[in-house]
Amino acid sequence: MRKRRNYGLFLLAVLAILSYTSQPIIAQEGYQRPPEAIAKLIDAPSTPAVRIDSKAEWMLLMERPGYPSIEDIAAPELRIGGTRINPATNGRSRQNPMTGLSLKNIKTGETFEFSNMPAKPAISNVSWSNDEKKVAFTNTVEDGIELWVVNLESKSAKKLTEAIINNAYVSAFEWMPDGQSLIVSTVKDGRGNAPVKPRAPKGPVIQETAGAEAASRTYQDLLENAYDEQLFEYYTTVQLRNVDLNGNAKKVGQPAIIKGFDVSPNGEYILVQTIQKPFSYLVPASRFPFNYEVWSANGNNKKVLAQIALDEVRPKGFDATRLGMRSVNWRADAPATLYWAEANDGGDPAMETNERDIVYMQAAPFEGQPTKLATTSLRYGGIVWGDEKRAWLNEQWWANRMEKATIIDPTKPGQAGNVIIERATTDRYNDPGNPMTIKNEYGRYVLKFDKDEVFMSSVGGSPEGDRPFLSRFNLKTKKQDILFRSEAPYYERPIDIITEKADKIMTIRESETEPQNYFIRDLKKGTLTAITDFPHPQPEMMEVNKEIIKYKRADGVDLTAVLYTPAGYDKAKDGPLPVLMWAYPREYKSIATAAQVRGTPYSFTRVSSGSPLFWVLRGYAVMANTEFPIIGEGDKEPNDSFREQLVMNAEAAIDAVAELGVGDRNRVGVGGHSYGAFMTANLLAHSDLFAAGIARSGAYNRTLTPFGFQREERSYWEDPDLYNYMSPFMHADKVNEPLLLIHGEADNNSGTFPIQSIRFYNAVKGHGGTARLVMLPEESHGYAAKESILHMLWEMDTWLEEHVKNATTKPEGAKIDSKDRD
Repeated sequence: MRKRRNYGLFLLAVLAILSYTSQPIIAQEGYQRPPEAIAKLIDAPSTPAVRIDSKAEWMLLMERPGYPSIEDIAAPELRIGGTRINPATNGRSRQNPMTGLSLKNIKTGETFEFSNMPAKPAISNVSWSNDEKKVAFTNTVEDGIELWVVNLESKSAKKLTEAIINNAYVSAFEWMPDGQSLIVSTVKDGRGNAPVKPRAPKGPVIQETAGAEAASRTYQDLLENAYDEQLFEYYTTVQLRNVDLNGNAKKVGQPAIIKGFDVSPNGEYILVQTIQKPFSYLVPASRFPFNYEVWSANGNNKKVLAQIALDEVRPKGFDATRLGMRSVNWRADAPATLYWAEANDGGDPAMETNERDIVYMQAAPFEGQPTKLATTSLRYGGIVWGDEKRAWLNEQWWANRMEKATIIDPTKPGQAGNVIIERATTDRYNDPGNPMTIKNEYGRYVLKFDKDEVFMSSVGGSPEGDRPFLSRFNLKTKKQDILFRSEAPYYERPIDIITEKADKIMTIRESETEPQNYFIRDLKKGTLTAITDFPHPQPEMMEVNKEIIKYKRADGVDLTAVLYTPAGYDKAKDGPLPVLMWAYPREYKSIATAAQVRGTPYSFTRVSSGSPLFWVLRGYAVMANTEFPIIGEGDKEPNDSFREQLVMNAEAAIDAVAELGVGDRNRVGVGGHSYGAFMTANLLAHSDLFAAGIARSGAYNRTLTPFGFQREERSYWEDPDLYNYMSPFMHADKVNEPLLLIHGEADNNSGTFPIQSIRFYNAVKGHGGTARLVMLPEESHGYAAKESILHMLWEMDTWLEEHVKNATTKPEGAKIDSKDRD
């Protein structure tokens, strides 16, 4: 009897998932299409992708297709080792390659088509040669991936290999510095057929631990058994080959599972990372054991620099790291010198020390002891190389959101450098930016100096919104001289310096109604020359109204949102509108930085598939990028008052749009994706501010992510009350507003298992709530297939029309259950 009763409950649960209130199941069959005002934006053509050479002479224009079909997304794939592989092509699955490649002369504006291109181009991995006279790319065909090259002088294309490229895990190729050949990842000779799954298992799958603490993130697509291991090894084993421009190939080294390779600036060596056994069922392949090896360019000689152990056991915290060499790279300004970092604190952020990491370097032939280049007080964050005596060393520390930049002298290893920047990473208003670089004789990018100054590009945060700028930054005085700054009504970003004197720069400029285009700005003459002229892909959005609104929440924190209203809207005549509020919570350690204005009112409005802006065309006021800061100053952690702050943020936003006379506070819907979905579910559980909610691809039961989530470092066992307090699943009985849950059945994001939505839906339903669960077949954390996207938009539009625009009940206001959390 017990078995029958449980089976019946299972069937009822399945039917509950498929049903929606009293509608028959058949009403759910097939993909739906939203109203044409919405669908037209998805059908709009894509703007070409652009690649520009370092001298701003030539521009590659890459045609991008529209959204792939569900047939493309549903193609067979292997989900193993934390990655997803297309077994038919030996490449990565769920790719949407480009369909065309052309060349434009920036000075004359003339455009050229390449002759002898693939019959049906499916282009990926586009890469300039170091001399920028050739461009290599891969072309995917039905049974594999080919390597092609185009010559800018002859304007012709040539296939260099058959469909033998192995791009399943490692990069497809890298140019040799002389531009006459490439190091290419290929399938090994005589590989044979893929392993066949045994009809019966050979035994149980066993894992064992022996006392070492090993906090486990909720990774997905992990290896599960011996057969998965065989598949992973089969598809990721690579034979490197040197392929010249005539297609002649020579093997480089022996086949190996390669996770990365990088040719030295002088072309004499290759830094190779080779994955070793044993594999793990607990972490993805990126944390499997591996070796750092230096091969000669022909692969005949090999030196193992370090053997890195399986990375299953790591200290707690986002500032934690593993032991041994890490972040090994070639110096950009030297022929063949490696540099790397090693933890000096055991990788444990809880250890008190003034020297977190030690940075080493070692030149070819890599004999003897490496040189101690520098130490860091924070966690090492990389080096931007400059000239013989100057390099830019970055450090950061998540716990207090700090970063530091130091100029070090490589000729004086171990000597303390000159700290030039030390700031909060969340302080947008005082962000000096990142250093600009130029290409050197090795084809690598290094700092661009003018005596004691470098050039910096910053997002340019300000109380008026983001105003990107280019500046000269004096390394001695630490003062900036701004050379160019974006001015209203445009949003213009410097992306490259194209003259020796830095008097000409390349920018990307846009406005509310003008799409992104590329320009040459002459700072000396004050002129601006367009080098692209992409049309508006979605003219329906041109007349939409957009503004940044500012307001305060109850505790005085300044907040902002970007408010969109329909074209021609007049609040005096048309009255308050239904509102869709879309947000994503972010953690801060400072009220001052949390309150800073983010974004700009002058950016171009292109509506992408995940955007809430579709509904401004359906008569809604849309609050996009609505600030939802979660703040924990000093010893307090942001999540200690997560729910209370969520509700304060929401209440302040609703008050702001209602007091403007634009929004109807009785018709406000709230939504979000991923952590924004988690936010939405919490708001419906702990307030009565909203008419309805939409939650896409979220996680709702934090006990299923027990070793931390988002930016929460505490585990469930350290603070179980926090996990219960923050989990809307534990408060499903309080969700008394309609909730639409959407989730991809193949979600690969850490923590957002599809079961999260299924369980939460059943919890809400079990307490008499109004909910609808939509599981999108074959879709991952973000939805890719055109059919899935259109159906998602239909679901959202139908939900908003019924439960927000035409809402029959009125929200009651805030209700914060603060007593649940001390």
